[in-house]
Amino acid sequence: MFELIKSGGWLLWPIIACSVIAMGIICERLWALRANRILPRELVPQVWRLYKEKQLDRANIRALRASSPLGSVLTAGLINHKHGREVMKESIEEAGRQVVHDLERFLNTLGTIASITPLLGLLGTVVGMIKVFTAITLGGMGDPSALAGGISEALITTAAGLSVAIPSLMFHRYFEGKVEGLVLKMEEESLKLIEIMHGERAEEP
Repeated sequence: MFELIKSGGWLLWPIIACSVIAMGIICERLWALRANRILPRELVPQVWRLYKEKQLDRANIRALRASSPLGSVLTAGLINHKHGREVMKESIEEAGRQVVHDLERFLNTLGTIASITPLLGLLGTVVGMIKVFTAITLGGMGDPSALAGGISEALITTAAGLSVAIPSLMFHRYFEGKVEGLVLKMEEESLKLIEIMHGERAEEP
């Protein structure tokens, strides 16, 4: 394995570094974007029950805010529910923007890795071919090892760059879609709470 890395030249090292970073981001986002962590079941009915029983004191509101991203969004609305539907909705939207920012954490980095690793591989290909033509210019075709070394470096860096870029791009698109779905569901749950609290929607059994 080390010999393969050595054959790929110095440009293989930044590709390897990108692969380690991408793997870390993928594992972290798979853990962080679990639906049951972002959108706990029965949270809205639980909040409505606490509200009806007049148990939404500071301690319960703090616990709700810390419980989940959805809880954080709903808390922003609950704090301002006495100011009317529009103020409550605006507060939820402001909190939602912060939550979306947190959900999209590291996705730009993952997208950047998906974009630059093929370019690093291509650069490695160019460097390897330059070595091949330099060897031909200096020694003709009589040194197969010099030619093979340059071609090997070109192929290894290209393959490595694509091997990192393809899964990085796949997971980047997957996480973007998942965040979008979670945000839509969060908006739906928040709107449900607003309508229930302002008498525009019947409480669900």
